[in-house]
Amino acid sequence: MAIHLTPTELGREAGMHRREVITKCMELGVPIFQGRIDKTLFLGSLKESQDKRALAKA
Repeated sequence: MAIHLTPTELGREAGMHRREVITKCMELGVPIFQGRIDKTLFLGSLKESQDKRALAKA
């Protein structure tokens, strides 16, 4: 199981489009190194961001 994925591969796994993955990386500060993204870091940062947003609404 690969951990470092291209934006297209990560988008498939996360249910997002390639461009959305890249945009989220920029927003969340997740590095893209040699065209690859750490899947664990990306998904963890995305979940944390969504949790913060949910708490702000409550």
